[in-house]
Amino acid sequence: MKSIAAFMLWGILILAVSNFAGAQEGSWNQTRAQAETVGFLKDLIKLDTQNPPGNESKIAQYLAAVLAREGIPFEIIETVPGRASIVARIKGDGSKRPLLLMAHEDVVPVQRDHWSVDPFAGIERNGAIYGRGAFDDKAMVASNLEVFVELNRHKVPLTRDVIFLAESDEETGGSGMRTIIEKYWDRIACEFALNEGEGAGLEHGRVVSMTVATGEKIARRVKLIAHGTSGHGSVPLLDNAVVHLAAAVTALGTWETPARLNETTREFFRRLAGIAPADERGWYTDVLSPQSQDELRHHHPAYYSMLRTSVVPTMLTAGIKVNVIPSTAEASVDIRALPDEDPAAFSATLVKVINDPQIEIVPYDAIPRPAPAASSMHTELFAALEHAQHVVAPDAVTLPMMTNGGTDSANLRVKGVQAYGIMVPMTEIEMSTHHGDDERIEVEQLGLFVHYEWVAVTQVAAR
Repeated sequence: MKSIAAFMLWGILILAVSNFAGAQEGSWNQTRAQAETVGFLKDLIKLDTQNPPGNESKIAQYLAAVLAREGIPFEIIETVPGRASIVARIKGDGSKRPLLLMAHEDVVPVQRDHWSVDPFAGIERNGAIYGRGAFDDKAMVASNLEVFVELNRHKVPLTRDVIFLAESDEETGGSGMRTIIEKYWDRIACEFALNEGEGAGLEHGRVVSMTVATGEKIARRVKLIAHGTSGHGSVPLLDNAVVHLAAAVTALGTWETPARLNETTREFFRRLAGIAPADERGWYTDVLSPQSQDELRHHHPAYYSMLRTSVVPTMLTAGIKVNVIPSTAEASVDIRALPDEDPAAFSATLVKVINDPQIEIVPYDAIPRPAPAASSMHTELFAALEHAQHVVAPDAVTLPMMTNGGTDSANLRVKGVQAYGIMVPMTEIEMSTHHGDDERIEVEQLGLFVHYEWVAVTQVAAR
């Protein structure tokens, strides 16, 4: 009798869970949610928040108006005039620690004459939304906002508070998030966080992967300063600063830094091998082999970068006139370090690779982001994201990922938060517009993404 009773109880529990999942899906109107999220994104793109100077308060005020209309209390945090963040909270029953939905309000600058559309008009063309910030990171702001207001509209019973945060100044080092953590931690203290990510795969209109970033590389930028003798351009000098700088830049730019795997990237490539085309599968099953590394370097540079501390020269400054040899010449080098990279040891290696006493190496970032341990792949939220992927894209696969770019998640992980990065599925061509010209995302994929986020959030936070 006990076994029969236990079996019946188990059946009741399964039915209850199924009914709960169905109830949450029943409260979700996909057509309306997609249309509203698209509207939010277009409005946000029209607010120019290029950083510098940022002017993120324009976004905070827009979000404040939406939250006020929905009857949700909020707080604006403006530690620097014109650069506000905004935070709001929907209360749960307190049986579990909060979930944070976060995204940044600022965007990188644009070269307007390189765009085919106005980058701040929020134009929809051929099924895609164009504009600076279309996916970095205003799509995340819009999706978070939609999920947040839907939780409130349907009065979804929650086991944990759900916190909405849109923060300032992410693109130039994360000072906005650092300030919030240092001075307003009680407003956002949480167990889990969802933030921006990269790499979700879209091929021929089909979602093949949803990525979940558990960690990220850390910016450790430097300047190379070449010192030499100033003189007339008609007289060659052995210590010409421009020549020495050019040699140093070439040495670093062609240096193939060592490749290695960590827990996240090992699982990423293992799962990727399962969905890769047959002619690429071998690259991922033996990813550290010289042949695989060469293939990735030529065909998938983002995967190549994921396996190493990358060193990329990006800016050059030298000279005042064509007939004057300058006494100094400078180059900026964007170094993205693996989380376990020893900064002092790597700096010593840079000196050896350049091998030129005329070159001075100076750290570029006054306050670099921390290098915390990766978030776990064995948590409620990671499982909820895998479940959400199966709901919205059942033929796809969830790929745990270490991002090449840095995010504000690093500051949260230092505090012990399990933070995960997610993103709208995109093609490789669309991904190449990241920080580039004609940045865009597809309307249909934005709709899929907000549904994906809704499923994950209700799975991990709803009672």
